[in-house]
Amino acid sequence: MRKIKTIILIVFVWIGFGLMGCQAHADDQQAKVTLNGSTSMEKLMNALREGIQEEYPELQMEPQFTGSSSGIEAVFNQTTDIGNSSRALKETEKEKGIVENIIAIDAIAIITDKNNLVSNLTQEQLIQIYQGKIRNWKEVGGQNMPIVVIGREAGSGTRTAFEELLHIENQCQYANEYNETGPVMAKVGSIPGAIGYVSLDVIDKSVKMLTIDGVEPSINSIRDGQYLLQRPFVMATYGPIEKQRKEVQAVFRYIESENGQKIIKSVGLISPQ
Repeated sequence: MRKIKTIILIVFVWIGFGLMGCQAHADDQQAKVTLNGSTSMEKLMNALREGIQEEYPELQMEPQFTGSSSGIEAVFNQTTDIGNSSRALKETEKEKGIVENIIAIDAIAIITDKNNLVSNLTQEQLIQIYQGKIRNWKEVGGQNMPIVVIGREAGSGTRTAFEELLHIENQCQYANEYNETGPVMAKVGSIPGAIGYVSLDVIDKSVKMLTIDGVEPSINSIRDGQYLLQRPFVMATYGPIEKQRKEVQAVFRYIESENGQKIIKSVGLISPQ
């Protein structure tokens, strides 16, 4: 009889450990917030992840960077909590129940190689360069050098915003298209005569940033609307924020907090608040 009691006790102990393990696994799942989408938002997302871990040690952000359209689709399919988009949502996307939560305003910077003598383009010159109507830098006051037009892939939030802002959708003549921001920076910086567009917050000394109609992208020129090429950074959810899991709500609470707003400014973005 004592042996039977011992066996029963062992069984209950093992069941208890199993239940605790399952509960711990469930808690781990609940403590994670998954994000998917824009590669242009990578710098911001990584900074927010670090900040959130300091304030909410039990909360883990897991971002992936596969492009704006992919992120929005993942939200709709409910395979991710938040879809990052570096463009405004389309009406067809909103009609599916996806909510546009704008967390920051970004500028799209026009870049070229550091040795390019051109420092400014008019809006019309920029349009004609991407349409393939202007093909040499001497046509805009530069050296006798072919223009190598570089851009992002179809479906990129940066490309969508750039083409929509200039009203040149499906008109661009790209020499090269890249799936991420990093390769655009690298190629423009290394190819003489190259031109490209990237998020303002990733600009470094490897490239030269051009002004458009004499206006440089800055906090002031973006805020007062002088700089044309600006777009929202969106963290889209399926349904409103208040209907999301508490962990997802905590992410948005942190972004709206003083510390969250400091991070937005620290990476060169402007708060929409």
